[in-house]
Amino acid sequence: MEITDLTPAERRVWEAFPLGEGVDFREDPDDDPAQGGSWGPERTLRAEVLRALLLDGPVRDGRIAGLKVWGARVTGRLDLKYGTVGHPVRLRQCHFEEAPDLYGAHIGALVLNDSVLPGLTAGSLRAEGVVRITCCRITGPVRLAGAKLSGAFFANAAQLGRPGETPEEPVLQLNHADVGTDVLAVGLVAHGRVHMNGATVAGQVNLNDAQLYAPGATALHAEVLAVGTDLHAMRLRTRGRVNLAGARIPRQLNLAHARLSNPGGQALRASSCVVGELWLRDAAPVEGAVNLRGAQLELLHVPPEVWPDRVRLDACSYRVLTPHLPAEQRLPLLEREELGYLPYPYEQLTTAYRTVGDEAAARTVQLAKLRRHRRTLPRYARLWGWVQDAAVGYGFRPMRAAAWLLVLLCTGTLAFALHRPPALKPSEAPAFNPLFYTLDLLLPIIDFGQEQAYAPRGWYQWLSYLLIATGWVLATTIAAGVTRSLNRQ
Repeated sequence: MEITDLTPAERRVWEAFPLGEGVDFREDPDDDPAQGGSWGPERTLRAEVLRALLLDGPVRDGRIAGLKVWGARVTGRLDLKYGTVGHPVRLRQCHFEEAPDLYGAHIGALVLNDSVLPGLTAGSLRAEGVVRITCCRITGPVRLAGAKLSGAFFANAAQLGRPGETPEEPVLQLNHADVGTDVLAVGLVAHGRVHMNGATVAGQVNLNDAQLYAPGATALHAEVLAVGTDLHAMRLRTRGRVNLAGARIPRQLNLAHARLSNPGGQALRASSCVVGELWLRDAAPVEGAVNLRGAQLELLHVPPEVWPDRVRLDACSYRVLTPHLPAEQRLPLLEREELGYLPYPYEQLTTAYRTVGDEAAARTVQLAKLRRHRRTLPRYARLWGWVQDAAVGYGFRPMRAAAWLLVLLCTGTLAFALHRPPALKPSEAPAFNPLFYTLDLLLPIIDFGQEQAYAPRGWYQWLSYLLIATGWVLATTIAAGVTRSLNRQ
């Protein structure tokens, strides 16, 4: 393109480019680029001119060339597809009539802060520096799938999509992207799906104060996302599912103060993920199911009131559970398992309590597990379970057996003291002692010589039978409880 073909506005940019200087077309620093369609030729740049400048523009020895423009209207499509741009591209607060196409391009840096665009196509982009769409308003999809960015990706306070609409195509596509440092999207507002599945981020992902709206769909799709440090999403607001299945977040997944909503579906899916710490501190009650099946967590910080009515916790492992609460406040969660009774969640909760040395809470959880299991058994098996529970609490309440024995011992001693049974052989019988006679009846492995020497009659004979049968039941249940405790050890 000959220099003589340029408009005055384009000439300013052409002459500033080899010097690395900026050109500011704004009449006011607060110019709204959404009104850029009405800007005149004094602020208009043709996309073909910018393309020629970036691919084969003039350079000057001793200076670093670069495109720096504020407040311009860009007409036509900026087509840099598969092109190599060795200079940074900075088009701030600009109005684009068509979505730029940078698919497969190799670029130094791309900065579009505060601009208004109908979309951005940059799949498989190679960027040596940062890519910024901070505070941009982009109505169409931002395609960065498969991009490789040496620097960070910034989308702070960006507004993507159209309010009230959920387009078929995701509004932000970072799936299978490789980001050399961080993804920073604080305050991002996305009216449509955000895809990050298969992405690799060397640093952190920051979605603090973000709002992701995709009712009835997946608001954040980040399956097998690999993060170098943390995923911060404090005060995140979502309408739709958050899918982090298979993600790898070695430090913290922070959803403190978040509000997750997907009524009738899954609000949070983090199955098979590996996370250092999962935080839902001070979050609103989750609207929709939570799926942590097969997740591996070092620390799980979720207050009981945050959990929804439906959960999937099978094979979910965690070492520490905070805040530390009595077992009675944690057990209702296990009743909400969608698959019904599963032993593993009870065992995991028991392990968490034992990790912090709360053995009493661990026993309470084990007792609750056996009672829950009993409800799944046939009636005849449930009856034996009721006996073990009432007698010794399945071995977790041994003092209950002592109480039963004491009551029976006092009853038998008083009854036989008032009505002494006759001796079978008076000349050979030892002196009658109602206490030791009752002990002989109750304890099958102890023999004080009283039971064999005296034979009660009438109702007292039936009382002796009751004491013998009850003693055997108590002895059997105590033995079963001790065996179960030893097996757990």
